[in-house]
Amino acid sequence: MIKNLSFLRNIGITAHIDAGKTTTTERILYYTGLTHKIGEVHDGSAVMDWMDQEQERGITITSAATTTFWDYPTFQKEKSESVNKYKINIIDTPGHVDFTAEVERSLRILDGVISLFCSVSGVEPQSETVWRQADKYKIPRICFINKMDRVGADFFSVIKDIKEKLNINPVPLQIPIGSESNFKGVIDLIFNKSITWDDSDLGLNYEISDIPDDMKAISKKWRSNLVESVVEHDDLLLEKFFSNPDSITKKEIVSSLRKSVISSLVYPVLCGSSFKNKGVQSLLDAVCLYLPSPLDLPPVVGINPDNKEKETRNPDINDPFSALVFKISTDPFFGRLSFVRVYSGKLDLGSYIYNTRTSKRERVSRLLQMHSNKKNPIKSIEAGDICACIGFKNVKTGDTIVFENNKIVFELMDFPDPVIGYSIEPKRQVDIDKLSISICKLLEEDPTLKVSIDNETGQTILSGMGELHLEIIIDRLKREFNVEVNKGEPIVSYKESLTKTIKYQEIYKKQTGGRGKFADIVFEIGPRLDGKSGLEFINSVVGGTIPKEYIPSIKKGFETAMNHGPLIGSPLESMRIRVIKGSFHEVDSDQLSFEIAARIGYKNSVSKTEAVLMEPIMNVEVSTPLEYTGPVTGDLSKRRGIMKEMEIKNNMQVIKSEVPLSSLFGYVTDLRTITSGRAFSALTFSNYSKVIKAISDEIIKKEKGN
Repeated sequence: MIKNLSFLRNIGITAHIDAGKTTTTERILYYTGLTHKIGEVHDGSAVMDWMDQEQERGITITSAATTTFWDYPTFQKEKSESVNKYKINIIDTPGHVDFTAEVERSLRILDGVISLFCSVSGVEPQSETVWRQADKYKIPRICFINKMDRVGADFFSVIKDIKEKLNINPVPLQIPIGSESNFKGVIDLIFNKSITWDDSDLGLNYEISDIPDDMKAISKKWRSNLVESVVEHDDLLLEKFFSNPDSITKKEIVSSLRKSVISSLVYPVLCGSSFKNKGVQSLLDAVCLYLPSPLDLPPVVGINPDNKEKETRNPDINDPFSALVFKISTDPFFGRLSFVRVYSGKLDLGSYIYNTRTSKRERVSRLLQMHSNKKNPIKSIEAGDICACIGFKNVKTGDTIVFENNKIVFELMDFPDPVIGYSIEPKRQVDIDKLSISICKLLEEDPTLKVSIDNETGQTILSGMGELHLEIIIDRLKREFNVEVNKGEPIVSYKESLTKTIKYQEIYKKQTGGRGKFADIVFEIGPRLDGKSGLEFINSVVGGTIPKEYIPSIKKGFETAMNHGPLIGSPLESMRIRVIKGSFHEVDSDQLSFEIAARIGYKNSVSKTEAVLMEPIMNVEVSTPLEYTGPVTGDLSKRRGIMKEMEIKNNMQVIKSEVPLSSLFGYVTDLRTITSGRAFSALTFSNYSKVIKAISDEIIKKEKGN
């Protein structure tokens, strides 16, 4: 356990797929001494990609956590400075959009992030998506431009790309010495030294020397840019800058830059080539120097469930214990693992925690410090740290756990709705129960995975974030749970939307002898005017024509009912209900009567609101050799794609478009065929949009025919 929290870093590594996140993490583990052999993604030996599917496909599917230590300062060390040992908890996140929930829940509990960018591709679609996710949680970030050894690498072009696409202030702390096959190392702009790495020992050793003569001019230019960016947010240094810029010391630059990074005013940029073992030690130093410890961030805020008032928890062992469960995982040997971030207090082995969602106590039977899929037993966990717990039976992702005498509830995590589904059934009849148990375990792990039963056909529908997501789930069912399934054709997750507001009265009466049922509601039903999703419920009842205690039941009735739209039974994206008036019976009216009245009223009125069908739209970005531009754009047009932007980047045509998901099944295979395997694409969810009438009528006819 680390004694001083100022030497603790909880960080994640995020980027677009194939930008080098796992490769970078593997180098960090090697240089910090946690592993003695560098694992590689391409040969399936990466420590952090421990799942069979990850090793076979060369992609990260699940966010893996590990803990390591780094002695800083290294080459920037002044003679008078002592070396400090930093504890770094690292989460390596997936880059593929189908596994965006893994990124979301990791970001929720991190203090800082390394954002990786490819030196050739720059800011790619998923890079932008995860950057916006980090913005939501106000997480300080440092940028690392990776793959400086690749053909077409252009450090300064990526800096420009970051500035324009992410609308931030990237501040290079380094510039590269050479690029592509000539990439040798970096120039550190703060310490005015060049650092070159030795290829003979996997980059363990490096040489610090003076800046080469042919790079002094460009180094001076970018150092001035660095100093100006730093003093801009520091009044004391600004005065010093105007009187004598050369009097600003390295220590002052580092100190001021750290404050600006933690406040998300400045985003430092470093560069290197993780695969070629160059630049990773500098990146580790930057993590220690600029990213925050738990002490640098504001206290976490929550709600006391007893009095509904706001409370705070400090990263202090003396504060009441509080933690957030950010991930559930099933282990073949340990069973159910609950990953937690402790915000305050201390949790000992054998303690009883209180789950604020279920209002139940559960015992901590084991505490584990994680290293990918390896587990090291520990006796306690303290404020600021991350670990896995064993023993919780009814804990879900997003739950707040505390001690019963000091309750608090932290903000819940939001996850996107699934956009695609498959009908599934076990290949063997004897596996029906086994399939149900297996899916329940996977649902606990993955908040974006949904299972439903089609009322018409009785089929089990497994829904997720994309074809790859569901392929992995079906593969896991086979390998981990020994359940093979047959899957049907892909099913798009449509939604429905109302376009017209109407007024309606529903009177529900039931008399069966003795006490009956009675509820009378007059309400308006229609689309939300604020553009938000979900139910907007307005209580405009005056004069007590409907007693206050029945209003929540009416709301509950409409909330339940909107899960079944009038066209094909898909959920409504949004709905506005305004309850105007009504009446009740002193004996026959109760909460259930008004809930049923709301459901029946919805069913009878919603067909008059002129509902329309909504379909998921994907952002599609294709990078193709110039000679295939025509065939690629033609194919996208056939798929009802709308072209948004086209630009030439590194002798490749980049085509950005929006295409309905229903038209994209098998697109990656078709694109390979069209371009002889030379193009690649990135698909990210954009929004739901109205289906054109001809196609909508066809879908409705088909659904009703079934």
